[in-house]
Amino acid sequence: MQSQLDSSFSALSDPTRRAVIERLVNGPASVSDLASPHDMALPTFMRHLKVLEDSGLVRSVKKGRVRTCHIEAAPLMELQGWLEWQRRVWDQRLDRLSTLAEKINRNTS
Repeated sequence: MQSQLDSSFSALSDPTRRAVIERLVNGPASVSDLASPHDMALPTFMRHLKVLEDSGLVRSVKKGRVRTCHIEAAPLMELQGWLEWQRRVWDQRLDRLSTLAEKINRNTS
C-alpha cells in the first residue's frame, strides 16, 4: 500500500496532473480535451498522462484515433483514507494540546 500512496502523491505533486484529475472527476475526456487548457506541447502533456496512468490514477482507452481517459477511483479512495487517518491523528494531538494549554492557563491565573 505504501508504494501506491507514494506513487499517487508523486503523481499529484504537479499542478498539471492535479488539473487533469479535477477535470476527470466530471467524467471521461479525450486527450485533446484534457490538453487544451494547458500551454504545452502535446508530447509534454502526454508525459503527464503517462505519470498518471503509471500511478494507477488514470486509465485510457483508444478507439480509432481518439484516446479517452478515465479516472480510477480505487487509488483516490486509498489517498482519502490515508488523509482521513492523518486528520484524526492531528485532531487528537491538537485536542490534547488545547487541554494542556487550558490547564496551564488555569494554573497561572
